[in-house]
Amino acid sequence: MPSNRPRVLYVDGDEDSRYMLTTLLKLVLIEAQAVGTAAEALSLMQSEPFDVCLLDSKLPDIDGFELCRRIRALDSHQPILFFSGAAYEADKKRGIEAGANAYLVKPDLAGLIGTLTQFVAEPAVPTAKIIPFRPKTSVSPPFTFEPSVA
Repeated sequence: MPSNRPRVLYVDGDEDSRYMLTTLLKLVLIEAQAVGTAAEALSLMQSEPFDVCLLDSKLPDIDGFELCRRIRALDSHQPILFFSGAAYEADKKRGIEAGANAYLVKPDLAGLIGTLTQFVAEPAVPTAKIIPFRPKTSVSPPFTFEPSVA
């Protein structure tokens, strides 16, 4: 009997991250299939439907940005989210430009669950957005950077 639970394809080169996130998603009733390479993801997508693709930017075969472009070329309506430790604005911009619907920065698990829930409830979300990581506590930086004028 097929499950009515949302299905997520999670692509991350780190085995521990795959295990942790698939376990967490099961707790919130989201079925996750995790793979470690872009090649595995593309192969699996040809045989199984997924409600959302969740990508890391760093993969062992091609980077997540290229995988995002390939997924987008196969299905222009497939929701694609990045969940990556690459937190620079340039990384976020590359993810959105590659065709992702949203870019979340690890380890914002609450933000990830909320965003996934939004995307599976409304599968055709047309707007792209960057979801910033907001730590629960504030920590003063150890130094300040003042650019010098040459």
